[in-house]
Amino acid sequence: MSEILIVGGGYAGFYTAWGLEKQLRAGEARVTVVDPRPYMTYQPFLPEVTAGSVEARHAAVSLRRHLRRTRLIAGSVTEIRHVDRTVTVRPVDGSDYELRYDTLVVTAGAVTRTFPIPGLAEQAIGLKHVEEAVAIRDRLLTAFDQAASLPPGAERRRLLTVTFVGGGFTGVEGFGELLSLATAMLRFYPELSFEDLSFHLVEARDRILPEVSDGPGAWVVRSLERRGAHVHLNTQLVSTLDGRVVLSSGEEFDSELIVWTAGNASNPVVHNHTDLPVDERGLLVVRPDLRVGTDTELVPEVWAAGDDAAVPDLASPLPGARTVPNAQHAVRQGKRLAKNIAAGLHGGRIRNYRHSSLGVVATLGLGRGIFQYKSIVIKGVAAWLMHRGYHVLAVPTWERKVRVLTVWLTAALFGRDFVSLASVQHPRDAFVTSGNVQRSDASQAGDHTAT
Repeated sequence: MSEILIVGGGYAGFYTAWGLEKQLRAGEARVTVVDPRPYMTYQPFLPEVTAGSVEARHAAVSLRRHLRRTRLIAGSVTEIRHVDRTVTVRPVDGSDYELRYDTLVVTAGAVTRTFPIPGLAEQAIGLKHVEEAVAIRDRLLTAFDQAASLPPGAERRRLLTVTFVGGGFTGVEGFGELLSLATAMLRFYPELSFEDLSFHLVEARDRILPEVSDGPGAWVVRSLERRGAHVHLNTQLVSTLDGRVVLSSGEEFDSELIVWTAGNASNPVVHNHTDLPVDERGLLVVRPDLRVGTDTELVPEVWAAGDDAAVPDLASPLPGARTVPNAQHAVRQGKRLAKNIAAGLHGGRIRNYRHSSLGVVATLGLGRGIFQYKSIVIKGVAAWLMHRGYHVLAVPTWERKVRVLTVWLTAALFGRDFVSLASVQHPRDAFVTSGNVQRSDASQAGDHTAT
């Protein structure tokens, strides 16, 4: 029986395995997915998870629930040696071991790109996984509770200052949603006012949302600024030591919450630990039919898609264009991968991947959004409804669609839930302390922050 090994259970990996289960005959091949997480994250919902508009579990699609005929291995691939047709797997627990394969599918996904900025690793949090989205939400809610017990001043201002670094879709959507949540929460905190909030979006380029044209991008900036946000363009983050944000413009301020969304980088196993061909960016060299290699030099039985693959964009008029690393392409590439792998096994026709963009749509907070398709631009509530409509259709499985729609309907009737569950990050504290009040070193020294 043929062994098909899929590295990564994200969009492209999940849809490849899901499609193969439908395409392959019983006993024809065994499909294995290696991923450290037991679920596929539907990343477009993460900004709404931070705002409480989508439950965290609803943005996570269980692999075991939906991949019934696929072998799932909880671990990470740390090395690919196609010359031997083996990979090295590092399980969640235990020692590394090797797996052999006949056909390899690399859909490892990108990782957050960071820079050696002082204090960044200690202070910032990303927005690429469900856990991060939940932590961002809980930290903001906890900061509100702490700030409400303090008099006006520097400490209250610090607690209610939020900084997002990166003006791409993830950063702008997360920023807009969190700003919407913070503004809505003020009605439940009479001790606080709108002037206490300080939201900063930092972008190194001269514009945000590069996927839309200049006009709509400028409109988004104006819209955020009208809502009280500070948008810093042509500005880089210099330092975040001890939560003190220093910008290249010379501005400085203390920030309780710092979110880093400044782009992605190739997965290290693809960039540094494989004998497969990669380009200057560390992405796998991929043909239009998603096989690894070039038109003149094909790597046998290796396929790739998603953020780690330099897939030619046949729908673009620009020579040498590559598909952009987004969910829209990853999902469709995964579906095409499954069909092409099955066609290769059955002696059928292997087809090129070609997909014209359906446009781009972004949420900017509850009731706010922007959509663009070529020269058509829609703003405001209509675009926000389009965003919700598109993504509830795009999230895999009817079970997830119904769950998300139920949460949205409940929120429309009763409003969003503002309860912080930050304590779940330290579940044993109540048991260990047996109800005794514990104080941090900072509190004992006179700091107002309670633990």
